[in-house]
Amino acid sequence: MAHSARSRLGAGIAGSLLSLAAYAAGQSPQPARSSVSAAAPATAAPLVGFSAAAAAAELDLERRFDAQLSPAELEQWMRRLAAAPNHVGSVHDRQNAEFIAEQFRSWGWDAHIESFSVLYPTPRTVALEMTAPTHRVASLREPPISGDSTSTQVSAELPPYVIYGADGDVRGELVYVNQGMPDDYRELEREGVSVAGRIVIARYGGGWRGLKPRLAYEHGAIGCLIYSDPRDDGYGRGDPYPRGGFRPPQAVQRGSVQDITIASGDPLTPGVGATPEAPRLALADAKTILKIPVLPISYADAEPLLAALGGRVAPERWRGGLPIAYHIGPGPAAVHLTVRSDWSRKPVYDVIATLRGSEEPDRWIIRGNHHDAWAFGAMDPLSGQVALLAEAKAIGALARQGFRPRRTLVYASWDGEEPGLIGSTEWAETHAAELIQKAVLYVNSDTNGRGTLRAGGSRALMRFVSESARDVRDPETHASVLARALAASRVAAYDAGRPIEHGVQLPLGALGSGSDYTPFLQHLGIDSLDLGFHGEEEYGVYHSAYDSFDHFRRFVDPTFEYGVALAQVAGRVMLRAAQADALPVQEADFAAAVAGYDDELHKLLDQERERSRELGELAGAGDFALASDPQRPRAAPPSAGEVPFINFAPLDNAVAQLTRVAHRFDREYARALADPAAAQTIKRMNAALANAESALLDPQGLPGRPWYRHMLYAPGRDTGYGVKTLPGVREAIEDRRWEDAGRYVQRVARALETYADRLAGALGGG
Repeated sequence: MAHSARSRLGAGIAGSLLSLAAYAAGQSPQPARSSVSAAAPATAAPLVGFSAAAAAAELDLERRFDAQLSPAELEQWMRRLAAAPNHVGSVHDRQNAEFIAEQFRSWGWDAHIESFSVLYPTPRTVALEMTAPTHRVASLREPPISGDSTSTQVSAELPPYVIYGADGDVRGELVYVNQGMPDDYRELEREGVSVAGRIVIARYGGGWRGLKPRLAYEHGAIGCLIYSDPRDDGYGRGDPYPRGGFRPPQAVQRGSVQDITIASGDPLTPGVGATPEAPRLALADAKTILKIPVLPISYADAEPLLAALGGRVAPERWRGGLPIAYHIGPGPAAVHLTVRSDWSRKPVYDVIATLRGSEEPDRWIIRGNHHDAWAFGAMDPLSGQVALLAEAKAIGALARQGFRPRRTLVYASWDGEEPGLIGSTEWAETHAAELIQKAVLYVNSDTNGRGTLRAGGSRALMRFVSESARDVRDPETHASVLARALAASRVAAYDAGRPIEHGVQLPLGALGSGSDYTPFLQHLGIDSLDLGFHGEEEYGVYHSAYDSFDHFRRFVDPTFEYGVALAQVAGRVMLRAAQADALPVQEADFAAAVAGYDDELHKLLDQERERSRELGELAGAGDFALASDPQRPRAAPPSAGEVPFINFAPLDNAVAQLTRVAHRFDREYARALADPAAAQTIKRMNAALANAESALLDPQGLPGRPWYRHMLYAPGRDTGYGVKTLPGVREAIEDRRWEDAGRYVQRVARALETYADRLAGALGGG
């Protein structure tokens, strides 16, 4: 009965959607201007949060904003910013921060550099050799590539490595663990293969890289190698660089293995900004630093190691694109792995630029993208950084014409994102009290390519983001960005055999981790968005020295028009959030999303119960033993035990309350915007909306990781970047921690009730 009630609540959201006709009315064609993609006008469609008169003024402001954008400028900025390696601690990283700050100042922003001192180990010695059955020394280098002008700067780069693994000098037999995820270790257990006392080799994919060595350590391994398989981003996808855009044989994916599922930021200052006077943990007490040495390698270096493995042939889904038979081991391949690092602190340089609001200066709309990279970083992160610069320059030009935002705009260029979201986290932790009081919205970008708009964030912002995408024209098809994204979603569903959804709004994916929104959303409870165009670029050089300007200009966004498109979409989000009469939300969309998450928990528990029942039946009947190949026996999965019933009533009731209040709130919100005499009602609603997201925090945080305090969204403990919704309950069910599951049902329910009460307070009642 509860399940049916929740389904009816979700079905009631349909009335809150904008009509397809209203959206289509905003997409009439318009002649393109010079080199900038023209926006699709929205004169016939409303803007969420705006009265009719304010909407007309806003659209005029955005037309003037668009006129300031130039693809040539984005190209010029990227060429300069990607001219040399700009990892944390490099000369060019500081030069880039100083250049960005000076640009902001020249455009009329109040800009400064805020620096933090953070633990940033860099390699002194990295070495890998195969010691059996033959001897071979891995090259561990990325040679220059013809036609790539920066790839010759080998001496200025850090060697390929991963940060925050342990130092070590270890020798052992090799075991291939596929992608090194939990299911892979369960498969090894059934095959009778142990990694204890051995060194594992895992391929990238399946989950965040930092999980691979952490899980290897938890299963007893003494070292971990991670390689890029050509099936995933090399010749299995297309021509390798320089003929095509995909990973060449000796390219290495660098990265961080810091355990960001516990906390992001400087490992020595969890929860506080890494200022000079901040208390710091001893290195041995830092929980996010791993315990075994880890090294990333190319598929050229991985192939002879994998080819030398014996033991069982790997399951079909474990096999990559190398021209070998993939074996699991252990041995006879054995390796000697050495990693030694300089564990000193280094500065990170955040650039913070402000344009003070004229009416509500203590409400901040924050925009961020990072500027540090593992090497040159054209795609990651400078493709997003140059779009952010274009927005800031255009807004500065509007300010010189007399524009002042209603609310304060804050533009941030973060440092230290790559090692663990360090610059953004340290700034957020340092200014936590002020941000909790003043920050209304954080808008993030990172990489940006060609294709369709991908967006993540709170579903309350779905209509707001959809309208911003509706009013920008796709550079290549000349349809609106929204229309193209929706069409791509429908075609993808058809191709995959999934039901096709004919909605008129761009669904926002829930946010996990992997970029700078994490400290704002999941630690401080500030509403956040993440934006970028993707899907059509040829990009297989992620986190390598070949992520260069030359590669980007050939294979990612040759005309830089999708950089302009990102600036147009994100610029509209920023300007509209700053200018709207009422903060631009639609709470019924949020309530529908939460109802969906609740439904998923019910289904997950039912599925776990059914799987346990099936496993018991098969094991009891001896089916696993009978089905196993006698010459290659495979054990039955371990017994899962009974799955109890969980009382979801508190959560179900909280979702029902939220849904009722959200619909009431949206109706009153629409009435207030249409009533010139409703200024006090709008003021009351804005006060409730400004800190509503913080109601979803729990001061005790999630089990075993109190830094993550948001009860709706977190990176999964065993997925890393991948999001878990209602994580306290969902992960407890997945891990069979039944007491935690019941406890977090109560905590999530309280958070949703508090959120609903804040909305209800703006209506003058419960």
